[in-house]
This record gives sequence, C-alpha cells and structure tokens, in this order.
Amino acid sequence: MTTAGDIMHRGAQWIPAHETLDRAAQLMRQLNVGALPISDQNERLCGILTDRDIVVGCVALGHDPSTITAGEMAKGTPRWIDADADVSEVLQEMKGHQIRRLPVIENKRLVGMISEADLARHLSDDQIASWAESVYAKSATP
Repeated sequence: MTTAGDIMHRGAQWIPAHETLDRAAQLMRQLNVGALPISDQNERLCGILTDRDIVVGCVALGHDPSTITAGEMAKGTPRWIDADADVSEVLQEMKGHQIRRLPVIENKRLVGMISEADLARHLSDDQIASWAESVYAKSATP
C-alpha cells in the first residue's frame, strides 16, 4: 500500500497566522514553494496561503503585504491527510474538495505537503487524469 507519507514532499514548514504576507513571500522564495500551511498559536492548521492569494488577495487590491497577516487570508475549513492514509484517500480528499495541495500530518505535526508535482511523480497516468478532471473541470466557472 502506498501512503501519503510515501508520496509527500518532506520538510514543509508552517507560516504562523500572525506573520505578514511579505514574510510569507520571503519564506516561499527561500523554500521554493508556492504554498504554506498557516498555523495558529498552538501549531494547528488554520489555512493554506498560496502565492496567488498574496498577489490576487492583497497586492492586486492595493493593500500592503507588510500589514496583512497570513491569518487574515485564511478562509474556509483547512483540509489535511494523515501520513498513513492510502493514496486513494489522498485522491479522494483532493478531488472532493477540489484542492491542489494537501498538508500531511503525523502525530498532530506537519510532516509534509502533497502537490500536483508529487502526484505526477508517483501515480499512474489514469489516476492523474481522473484527479485533474475532478479538480480542474469543476473549478472552471465563469
């Protein structure tokens, strides 16, 4: 059985909810990632911040990224998967919620992230096609 822990990218890092978006962008650059899980004061997942969120939700609106926090950008219910979950559960979670990145948790700690690139490296062409159809087809609303 292939698990979430087998396909995830290790070394994911939180951005605390109180950190500003400019700091988040710096951390994304340093880690060479496009998304960061947002943690509350107890290191619990409270959202995901993407580079697109920073650009579209802050900069494009004329806001200053040094004054807006990651926590202010957190919306909705954050999704995650246990490191021991089977890949089929990973795909079900990502398809069902139309998400492209999924934090991986083990013993209540962030241990990695699963992205599109991780799926492409580890799954069959049929699995990738099914995932892409579910995630992209439904989200393409005018």
